[in-house]
Amino acid sequence: MTSGLVIIPARRAHSNHAEVARSIGIDIIAGRYAEGARLPGDAELTSSFGVSRPVLRESIKTLVAKGLLTTKARVGTVVRGRNAWNMFDADVLAWHLDVGIDKQFLGDLAEIRLAIEPRTAALAALRRTDADIAELRRCVEIMRREPSDSDAFTDGDLALHIAVANASGNPFMRSVDGVIEAALRASFVVSAPVDPADRETVLNWHQRIVDAIADGRAADAAAAMTGAIFHGIRRHGAAVVDPALYDAKSKT
Repeated sequence: MTSGLVIIPARRAHSNHAEVARSIGIDIIAGRYAEGARLPGDAELTSSFGVSRPVLRESIKTLVAKGLLTTKARVGTVVRGRNAWNMFDADVLAWHLDVGIDKQFLGDLAEIRLAIEPRTAALAALRRTDADIAELRRCVEIMRREPSDSDAFTDGDLALHIAVANASGNPFMRSVDGVIEAALRASFVVSAPVDPADRETVLNWHQRIVDAIADGRAADAAAAMTGAIFHGIRRHGAAVVDPALYDAKSKT
């Protein structure tokens, strides 16, 4: 990345209360409402957004549930500290992308993926079904068929990682798909693997993941997943993550 922040195109909300929650959430993440700040009163917010009081209250409830706000009697609605935010929440992650992310944020995403996805791949190798294998191979074929800088390629990559999580048989592994989606969306916007050699490297890592899972080779599946994540780290120049911290080798 050449600049400090990269902004990922926004996803549109599907209802009035979701759109209001998104707008306030982005303002909080961007720092326009600082930690400990009190939000304006209901009358000002309903007028500003052009919504009813019930819609506003539903939006506030959404943000409270995500850890961004708290409501206090005789105080009002107050912004919580960043350490209280639910960073696994898909909307919170998406709003970070809308605001703009830096190398440190990309590195943080990579670290949580490295903590979870290699183990997920190992479990998938031990528990996968024929249907899981078929889905993994379908995802690889999508990636091979589609241009590297296309939405279809990114969707195929995301579908593959979700299929690995499903094959693990552990519902907690599946619950981190928002983190994976945010990481992949950011990675491909920052630097899609359009160079033929880079594209082939990406495809080879993912093929190794699928082959190892299909063959029941747990250690190899974990190593391939680690390698795929580290290749992405090197490609988009995220904050340095030390390979020595992880069991599997990450060199191409």
